[in-house]
Order: sequence, then C-alpha cells, then structure tokens
Amino acid sequence: MLELGDSGRGMRRVERYAITALPRDAMQDGAIAKPEVVEAAMRQALSELKSRTREIAMALPASSVITKKILLPKDASDNEIDTQVTAEANQLASFPVGDVSLDYQILGPNPKNPGENDALLVLARRERVEERVALAEAVGLKAMYMDVDAFATLTAYEQMAFQLPDDGKGQTVAIVDIGASTMHVNVLHDNVPVYQREHVMGGQTLTNEISRRFDMPLEDAEEAKRKGLLPDSYESEVLQPFLDAVAQEVARAIQLFFSATSFQGVDHILLAGGCAALPGLDDVVYSRTQTSTMIANPFAKMAVSGEVKARQLASDAPQLFVACGLALRRFDPT
Repeated sequence: MLELGDSGRGMRRVERYAITALPRDAMQDGAIAKPEVVEAAMRQALSELKSRTREIAMALPASSVITKKILLPKDASDNEIDTQVTAEANQLASFPVGDVSLDYQILGPNPKNPGENDALLVLARRERVEERVALAEAVGLKAMYMDVDAFATLTAYEQMAFQLPDDGKGQTVAIVDIGASTMHVNVLHDNVPVYQREHVMGGQTLTNEISRRFDMPLEDAEEAKRKGLLPDSYESEVLQPFLDAVAQEVARAIQLFFSATSFQGVDHILLAGGCAALPGLDDVVYSRTQTSTMIANPFAKMAVSGEVKARQLASDAPQLFVACGLALRRFDPT
C-alpha cells in the first residue's frame, strides 16, 4: 500500500507506504484463491500504513484482461460509442457479455483516418473486479479505480522518464517487471506502448531453490531471503545461478519482441518488481544483453514525508512500481 500527496508546484510526495508478504498460495493465476488470507494481509498493511485515506486504486493483472485497439468516429454520440464498444466486447469476450466489466480510453486521432479516434478497449470478467472491490470493502476501504497492472507500470514510468536521454523521446525502452511468479515485459517506443508479454519467471523460483538447497520450509526460506539470513554459500551456489537465469529470460524476452515486431533494437531496460532489488541483477542483465540497464525508481524526483525513511524507500522502490502507478491516479484529471 502506498499513499502519495501533493507537495506543491506539481511535485508529488511519498506520504507513507507499507509492504506485507502474502503466502504463496493466496493468489493463483491472478485470481484470489484465499480471500481470508489476502484480507488479513491487507488489514496488516493498512494498520502499518497509519493513513486516514480510505479511497484507493486497485489493479487487475494483465493476464486477467482482454485489450484491443479500436476506431471510434470523432463525431459519434455517447450512445453510438457505447453501442460500438459493446459490439466490440461481444466479439472479444469468450464469456457472456453480461459477466463483463469493460471500459475504454480515447488515445487520440488516428494518423491514417482523420475522422476517427484510436481508442483502447479493456474488458475483464466482472467477478475478477468484484472480488477485489469486496476485499477492499471488508477492510474499510473504497475502491475508486480498477486499473490494470501493466497500465499502472506505464504511469509510474512517466515519473522516471526524465532519467533517459531526451526524456525517452525517440527511445525504445523495455520495462521488465519481475514479480513472484511472472515477469511482465512492456516495451515503449517514443514513450508509446508497442509490445506486451508475460513470462513464467519470478522470485518464487529463488525461494524454492533456497528451501531445497538449505532444507527449510518455504515460509522460512522467504523470510531468510528478505532479511539476508542465509549461509555464506547462498550467493555463489543459489543467488548467482538465479540471476543468470533471470538475465537469460530477459534476453529471450527481448528476442521475442524483435521476432514479433519490426523493431531490432532496445535502448534501455528498466527492471522493476521484487526481484529487481536483488543485488547485482542490473549488472548481470547488462552483461547478457549489452543494453543499458537500470533499476526502476519512480520516486527519484518526488519529495518524501517525515513518515518515510528515504534510504529504505530507495531499496523498496522497484517492488512499489505498480503501486506508484496506481497512487498517481489520485492526480488523474480524467
């Protein structure tokens, strides 16, 4: 959980944040497998957050939504647009349209058809949305926005594009968000998304190997990993092979991007997610890909409140990447 505020002159401020671990079986393929466990974790995080704010933004995983770019006439009425959007959703959904939650966003004029706008249509099973809203309500929160984690990543990226040459304009940037079980790749060119793909790779693999190698329960392995309480042989025997495997998967993901598009180069790789905080991962990825690689920190130009330890925030920043994108919805004029 992350709360952002406005410190004036358009500058954002990190007010407070809290991170609570979820048991590995609490979520399965983006669905909430054990609501009572997730609710307990949310209560703990909310208690640690010590915030009066009760309105929140949440996200669905990209694997739980269907997206499609569509064309909408510029002069169409709201009713005409709703009719067309519903028709498009009917064609996309593999389940009854009555079970669908959908929305669309106008992206701007279509370059080839001046009389039409490009729009992004997003739909998901209603139950996926409702189960998250119900969890928020169970702990006394109100979900104001339901985003998609991949889109939240793009919003957070806007806070750190200034670190790239010419603010990322004309650059091809791969945002690689490595979570517990999946690695989501989002590629932008000229700050516009051009490619997305999800890979099966994440920090749980490292936890499993720690558990196996040092003969300890998974929960103990996860805690020891986070607190740095592992034997001396951990770094050479377990961590380094895992970093090599992650770098290999990142390189493979970049090659798949080249195969699926007309692009043949990536200028920068941004590493986000819990795994990005592993020491040395950026160097290993750079060595494997020969591409400029940096750890994502969307808070680099934000102010920090007295409630937050700046050094700890810098360490936690990669795993707060999606949360940052969601918290920024507070300042979204639309």
